[in-house]
Amino acid sequence: MTTRTWLLGGLALLALAGGAWWLRRAEAPPSVAAATAAPAPGVGALGRVDPASRIRKLSAPGGFNVTRIQRVLVAEGDQVREGQLLAEFSDIALKDATVAQAQAALAEAQATLAKVRAAGRPSEIDAQRARIRNLTAVEAINRRDAQRAETLVPSGAGAFAVADRNRAQADAAAAARAEAEAVLETLSRPRPEDLALAEAQVANAQAVLLKAQADAALSRIYAPIGGTILKLYARAGDPVGSEGLLEMADLARLDVLADVYETDLPRLRLGAEAEVIVPGDPTRYAATVRELGWMVRRTTQAGTDPVAAVDSRTVEVRLTLSEAGRQALMRRSNMQVQVAIRP
Repeated sequence: MTTRTWLLGGLALLALAGGAWWLRRAEAPPSVAAATAAPAPGVGALGRVDPASRIRKLSAPGGFNVTRIQRVLVAEGDQVREGQLLAEFSDIALKDATVAQAQAALAEAQATLAKVRAAGRPSEIDAQRARIRNLTAVEAINRRDAQRAETLVPSGAGAFAVADRNRAQADAAAAARAEAEAVLETLSRPRPEDLALAEAQVANAQAVLLKAQADAALSRIYAPIGGTILKLYARAGDPVGSEGLLEMADLARLDVLADVYETDLPRLRLGAEAEVIVPGDPTRYAATVRELGWMVRRTTQAGTDPVAAVDSRTVEVRLTLSEAGRQALMRRSNMQVQVAIRP
């Protein structure tokens, strides 16, 4: 038998053995195949240390038209509470004076409204009523004198002139009484048009005061949250530039914000455990996936590596650092770290 015959026979035997092996593998139960499958790999990404409250950059509330800083009431590293006054601008005195002027104008308008509503003082009302009683009595007396003079005219004991004079005096007293009654009505109840005008003046003064207070608030910077002052960019006498006045954050809870490739996103889940690797630190800090981003971002990277991903698409994934990691990285906000998320 030739060497060629032996080679052909050997190849045939190898083919039969391989087919039998593939047949046995296909007939094996699914559990066996799953047991022999390799575990799913984890997800690695670059990230940065970021407070859970996010870093708040505070700038001039009034934009670039505000004046220089007059006082900065905090220093880097200070702990502040929510609503605490942090800084004041140099135009604060003018704004406060405008507020005081508006408050005085409002007080004046309110006093005018109270006067209109009260109409007249009790003493003025009592005096007017007494005058009406006096005029009523004078009118009655003149009416009786006129009637008496008219009855005496035919007998010759009186004169027409006396009767006419008494009637004129009675008419004058009646007119004065009517005028006094009108004045009493005004003192007792304000006119609707006067009341409406006074109320409108009060409303206008209130609006002016609110505007002045809002303008004055723009000359002050308050802490939006409780936390730590991380960085001051300006101090007393400096104008506020494009970088703002200061940055602050609540360091009670730290996160790692990782940029995960969109193709790795299906392998992530909320609550997954992870490790954070800090350059130069041998300790690996535990973390937990807390949030998955809602948007894929396009990141263009310039470089000379011909096989590097120059047009990558990533999703922001936020992980909560353990307490040990928080203590170690409390003063390292924005530091770049490596993240290894377990499957």
